[in-house]
Amino acid sequence: MSDRGGSGDGEDGAAGPVDPVDPVGPTGPARTAGPTARRARRVRMTGKERREQLLSIGRALFAERGFEGTSVEEIAHQAGVSKPVVYEHFGGKEGLYAVVVDREMQRLLDMVTGALTGGHPRELLEQAAFALLDYIEQSTDGFRILVRDSPVAQSTGTFASLISDIATQVEDILGHEFKQRGFDPKLAPLYAQALVGMVALTGQWWLDARRPEKAEVAAHLVNLSWNGLSGLEPRPRLIGHRKS
Repeated sequence: MSDRGGSGDGEDGAAGPVDPVDPVGPTGPARTAGPTARRARRVRMTGKERREQLLSIGRALFAERGFEGTSVEEIAHQAGVSKPVVYEHFGGKEGLYAVVVDREMQRLLDMVTGALTGGHPRELLEQAAFALLDYIEQSTDGFRILVRDSPVAQSTGTFASLISDIATQVEDILGHEFKQRGFDPKLAPLYAQALVGMVALTGQWWLDARRPEKAEVAAHLVNLSWNGLSGLEPRPRLIGHRKS
């Protein structure tokens, strides 16, 4: 998947490794006590570096304030650049937001699909649950952005379509198990959506609650999905190697 927008290798389309220091720094006018201060230099960002900086700043602001609550002015201010620089790289706030969301969706999908490494079907459920909880823990800002309603289209679709993609991975596992147990494999997609949706919604709740601990949340999710409400284990345990 490729990010949208962009510019040349040099910042604002220009080449060159350095740029004179801004006479007004973060703490006020630069000192002029001697020639060393006047000759001060700051490293000039390349176009790629500036792009990544803007993405990082935008990601944090979108997570904190949402799309509507974030402005190009604030993004540019925090980056120490003018508004046209943001427009040059992304075409506007919508373009920057789309790249942020695309990256987060791809990261989550890669983490979940990469976690399904085989083994007992119950362990595969554990792996899927851990993958989502790992993502929430490691990329809290990203998950906050994903679970909000998106005002723009992304190349990887919406959060709902991402959950559907993950459910497809689980569907294959359930279909095989259904055949082995004499169940109708045509019901596998329904169960896959239900299971993945349950984990995703629980993940949204755990995003702020953060209790119980991750391993216990994973154990109870698998307990409910594997045993069903009529066969819940009083003390569910993990059978895989993950314990935290």
